[in-house]
Amino acid sequence: MECTIKWLDGVSFLAETGSGHLLAMDGAPEAGGRNLAPRPMEVVLAGAGGCTAFDVMTILRKGRHDVRDCTVKLNAERADSDPKVFTRIHFHFTVTGKKLKPEAVERAIHLSAEKYCSASIMLAKTAAISHAWTIIEAD
Repeated sequence: MECTIKWLDGVSFLAETGSGHLLAMDGAPEAGGRNLAPRPMEVVLAGAGGCTAFDVMTILRKGRHDVRDCTVKLNAERADSDPKVFTRIHFHFTVTGKKLKPEAVERAIHLSAEKYCSASIMLAKTAAISHAWTIIEAD
């Protein structure tokens, strides 16, 4: 895997991923940014959310569960001093589907957290990770 980061100006950067996609990042105004794009640490958090959502949906669909939607809301805390690593991350999944079994959703989240999601497993080296979930019955 590779990525190239190009400085634009101030504290704005453009990342080009190995798969050829572009991602802009910028700093907060108090850090010299213009607030034009997500902060780099927001991108890290979003990556963990995307990674685990990918896993959970894949696991549930492979299990032939009738999943209609999945949302993951992440809430994180960071250390007060440098390096300001994540110290706590809470993942809350909202999974919508027809007759979804709570144990199937819980198992999918557990498998992602313990076995498959490289991003959240890596972040767990510095952060206390917690999970919660809600199931919504689809119409």
